[in-house]
Formats: sequence, C-alpha cells, structure tokens
Amino acid sequence: MTTIDLADLRLAVPNATTLWTALAETRGHEVVRRQGFQAVAGDEHSGLRIVLRSSAPGKDDVDELTELAKGWSRGPVLVEDAFGSVDMSAIGLTPRKLPVMIRRPGDTLPPPALEVVRVEREEQLRAAERIVVDGFPLPGFQPYRPGQAFPAALLGRQEIELYLVVKDGELGGACVTIVDGGVGGLYWVTTLQEFRSRGIGRALMHAVLGGPLKELPVTLTAARAGKPLYDSLGFTEITQSTWWASA
Repeated sequence: MTTIDLADLRLAVPNATTLWTALAETRGHEVVRRQGFQAVAGDEHSGLRIVLRSSAPGKDDVDELTELAKGWSRGPVLVEDAFGSVDMSAIGLTPRKLPVMIRRPGDTLPPPALEVVRVEREEQLRAAERIVVDGFPLPGFQPYRPGQAFPAALLGRQEIELYLVVKDGELGGACVTIVDGGVGGLYWVTTLQEFRSRGIGRALMHAVLGGPLKELPVTLTAARAGKPLYDSLGFTEITQSTWWASA
C-alpha cells in the first residue's frame, strides 16, 4: 500500500469511528477505545461493531478485539478492517470486500435536480430512519421500530446530519453525513425500491457535495450498486476494505 493510500485511509477511518461513536452514545451503548481499534458493544439489533484504526495494531489490541468478537453473544458481529491488518477467519467470521473511496474538493456540481431537505425535526428523522432501515436495508433493525436505529438525540449532535429527497411530493431517499476534523463522510445513501433509477441518489450527492461538504475531502465505503454514481462524481478508490461478519 502506498503512502498516499495510508494518508487517505487516515482521513476515512476516523470519520467512520466518529459515526459509530455518535450512534453508540445516543443509543446508550458502550464504546471501547484502544490505539489499534474502536468497538461499539450494542444490543441484539446493532450487535458488536469493531473498526480497525491502525495498519499495524499491537498484539494486545488484536488479542482483545479477537476475544470480544469470539465471545459476543448479543446480535451480529462486524469487524471493519480497511487496513487489511487482521484475519478473523479462525473465529468463524466471513470476509467481504468493499471499496473505500475519497473525493477531494474540486469541480463545482450543479444544484440537485430534486428537492433535498436537511433533517431538523423528529418527524423528519423518523422518515429518514425508516428509509434507511427498509431501503438500504438494515436487517438488524427490521421490522422497523421508531427511534431504535436513529435516536432523537442525534438531532443534537453537531457532527452528524441527515438529508431527505422529495420526488413528486413523496420521500424517496435519504443519507447521513459526518463532519469531523475537516473531513466529510457519507453513509447509508439510500433510495427506496420504488424510486430507483429516478435521480434520487444523484440529487442527494449533488446537495451535500455542493453544499455542506463542498470544501472538504469526502470519504465513503461504496456498495456495488452505488459505485458507478460515485465514480461519476469524482470519487476514487483508496483500497478494498475487508468486512468480517458473523453468519
């Protein structure tokens, strides 16, 4: 891996840990912070989420996170390793690869072709939550239960924002952004099934990249369906992150 790759990963990974910290603290879940990793010990719905923070975590950190994952019994386990620094196969976790991408400030984007609304009220938060839970989807939070994935306390967090897209008078998509340490992050860019291929995702991206994230480097981890859109908007791949998951 090149020095540039590591430099870009060191923008992306802390942004992801900021997201999971905000969610953990508003959900009332424990956060375990170590030099080499950060873990969120959630409930049966959110499970255990571990994010590797180093390309060379110490043995003590690797042993601790392995024991955490091995002994976890409340819901799913996911170990997010963008650095490729651990192997979780020995404890029965299965790997999949997802591209981590970055976009530097640059070309001005046109305004979104659809109405994009920043979430400010709890009823809007509930709408965004339901779109993400059902449309992304988030299986651990299904069937949808208001306030379980996105507690009302998120509205008071300065680092996190949510956005909704209006199409023909209906809400068709949503996304989450994180701004921390001069870096922007995009998460759960979601279009409901009945609104797909109608410009929802592009409207979200134009709104946030041309607005609140305009002057920042922006990172994301791309699902296969979304990568062509991100490529077209100037995102480039940093690396293939390994996500180790329980069955």
